[in-house]
Amino acid sequence: MGTKIKEVRLRKKLTQQQVADASGISKSMLSKIENGQTASAIATLSKISETLEVSLSWLLDEREEQDLVLLTRDNRRARIGDENMGYSYELLANRSQLSRFEPTIVHVTPKNLNLREESYTHSQDEFIYILEGSIYLFYDGKKYFMEKGDSACFQGSKPHLFIPVDDKEAQVLTFFMDNI
Repeated sequence: MGTKIKEVRLRKKLTQQQVADASGISKSMLSKIENGQTASAIATLSKISETLEVSLSWLLDEREEQDLVLLTRDNRRARIGDENMGYSYELLANRSQLSRFEPTIVHVTPKNLNLREESYTHSQDEFIYILEGSIYLFYDGKKYFMEKGDSACFQGSKPHLFIPVDDKEAQVLTFFMDNI
């Protein structure tokens, strides 16, 4: 993924500083991401993809974009991310440039393993549906309990975080939707 970020950045003749500033991260962090020295939060990757004008799924997935994406469970790529960041995730489809949403399953790290405390923001709106387990959705300064079958839709630009309720992993179906 870091190599792809670097390739697009260079193709667009942008410096690391320009991309870092536009993405709201440090130049040092961008360098570490490009060189594969650190795992990055999905919110950070979302901001980088927006800055570079590429889809988040393109950054995360090696498959070519297609008009139709049929993906069986056995062919889906393993989880991406670092449990210490509070989650890992699976891309459910390699989004076409024509669509405006990213379907993802977010695996919320169990409470006893979760080190994440600071909330996220990103440019896309977000829809979530709890597939398994339960979470607290911390959103814009308030905490909401959510369990299997519950859903929410919210602005990604407001601070939010999935907080584990217990020592069991929760699974959250998430759609990131580009604003029009």
